[in-house]
Amino acid sequence: MPHLGLVTVVVRDYDEAITFYVDALGFELREDTRLDDGKRWVVVTPPGAGGAAVLLARATDSDQEARVGNQTGGRVGWFLNTDAFDRDYERLRAAGVAFEEVPRREPYGTVAVFRDLYGNRWDLLQMEGTDAPEAAGGGS
Repeated sequence: MPHLGLVTVVVRDYDEAITFYVDALGFELREDTRLDDGKRWVVVTPPGAGGAAVLLARATDSDQEARVGNQTGGRVGWFLNTDAFDRDYERLRAAGVAFEEVPRREPYGTVAVFRDLYGNRWDLLQMEGTDAPEAAGGGS
């Protein structure tokens, strides 16, 4: 059965992005392979993740550079699911992750919007129940 394997986040610099995703978010560096023309294939995943991984792709032209930090037009574009919201919220805050709001309860679960090092918006989300929407969009 087909499944979503990778999503791309366009970044300014490979190494600073790796540092943020690994050190602040706690992701695992799965691959960092050098390619031609200074490009790299950099893949990170949340620990133990069975879902999609994140491909960190360095912007290569002015159009891509203009989108770093605002890849979804200001909407939440990525959802980091957790089964222990309070633990992960506090860990991320202690690591310097910038949250836009205090955690809030919604019908689908507990959520708080944070920004990555470039300003892209993410939800930290603990889903509840089976009627939760697939793309809850806490910061929409």
